[in-house]
Amino acid sequence: MITRKYLTLKAISFLILFCFMFLSCAKQVSATSEANPWQKMDLIIKSIPETHFKDAVYNVKDFGAVADGKTSNTAAFVKAIKKCAEEGGGKVLVPNGKYLTGPIHLESNVNLHLEDQAEILFSTDSKEYFLVHTSFEGTELMNHSPLIYVKGKTNVAITGKGILNGQANNSNWWPWCGHKGYGWEKGQPSQHDKLNRDNLVEMAEKDVPVEERVFGEGHYLRPNFIEFFECNTVLVKDIKIINAPFWILHPIKSTNVIIDGVTVKSHGPNNDGCDPEYSQNVIIRNCTFDTGDDCIAIKSGRDADGRRVGIPSKNIIVQNCKMVDGHGGVVMGSEISAGVNNVFVENCVMDSPELDRAIRIKTNSKRGGTTEDIFVRNLQVGTVKECVLRVTMFYDLYGSQTGNFMPSIRNIHLENIKVKNGGKFGILADGYKESPIENITFKDVEITKVDSVYSLKNVKNVNFINTYINGKKIESIKN
Repeated sequence: MITRKYLTLKAISFLILFCFMFLSCAKQVSATSEANPWQKMDLIIKSIPETHFKDAVYNVKDFGAVADGKTSNTAAFVKAIKKCAEEGGGKVLVPNGKYLTGPIHLESNVNLHLEDQAEILFSTDSKEYFLVHTSFEGTELMNHSPLIYVKGKTNVAITGKGILNGQANNSNWWPWCGHKGYGWEKGQPSQHDKLNRDNLVEMAEKDVPVEERVFGEGHYLRPNFIEFFECNTVLVKDIKIINAPFWILHPIKSTNVIIDGVTVKSHGPNNDGCDPEYSQNVIIRNCTFDTGDDCIAIKSGRDADGRRVGIPSKNIIVQNCKMVDGHGGVVMGSEISAGVNNVFVENCVMDSPELDRAIRIKTNSKRGGTTEDIFVRNLQVGTVKECVLRVTMFYDLYGSQTGNFMPSIRNIHLENIKVKNGGKFGILADGYKESPIENITFKDVEITKVDSVYSLKNVKNVNFINTYINGKKIESIKN
């Protein structure tokens, strides 16, 4: 006779067996990923869902848009997007022509699609960009709306081969940075004024609630261009982006983001091409970056604000991209307080006398955070100005960038890298004695010309495997 007690014991035994098998499999997967991290990248790619939209089209001209480059179309875009969202989603079509508008706010299940000869010209009147919950240099605040803003939405896209033109230049937006090279003159207001950026950072250090960090008009903190804030399942494909006020593509606290075939050409101040921040499962592929700052810069918050949010950026994949001008090809930091891990970069071309570094990690003891498991392979590097790999724990752009939050950096792997002119150093790395940089590997790396092989301070375990620099095979450094 089968009793209830017998069945309960059998169920418990089965559960124990299942847990054992699950843990065993997990250990095997983990071991496989450690042995070949690129298999882990493939699994991440397969796990990322793609956007899907209803076969319905909402032409902005049907909502009053005028393609003369002069008439404001803000209301027409609002109406078209609202109607599309209310009816279950689809494509908001921007036909060929030039369309002036203020900020565009997208909704779930909406694909903003630009025809090949379409160009959206964004207003340079800062008063049109009303307050929203956003971020400036890794610190959350209430500030001018990004030019395209998407907050808390799912299944949303920007597609097509048209142009998004921020119209920023030395006469608007850019002078707010406070540097003469971008149109600012002494005596003019800028982000460096006491009540602007520094005040925001101080508020964050005092844990002032974000809704009370009110900036916007009169504070000269430039808006991001395209920001996906707390979004899931996002696509940006094929568009060209020019003349940005500030950071250009900014997924923040977002998951499952694909940026594919995008061209960024913008040489303004802080014109990073793409800044995933507190974001996970992000693919950046087939893109061209020609920028005034870092081409790709992976972020996770600044100082106290980054520690408050506490979401690391991870599972970031960069494939088949071209980096032209910029401070760095693929960069992590400096706003990196919540940490960065599992970054995969492959099959990219980096080449310009105005590209400072190929791969860069920058942090300091105010930022803290852990950066680990960075994998790079199959790069073709023509010319970089400073070095192939730059890793520093002493990044100090604005001064007073030391604190009590010791950063950690470890496990950086570069494989099959071909460099014609590496600039000053193959590797330039400086860590703390209390927290040395650990485990840098160059495998099958060839640097034809560079001034110095490396400059290392407080770095442990630098492994050179079949690596030739200036025609000589380089031996590993164990310490």
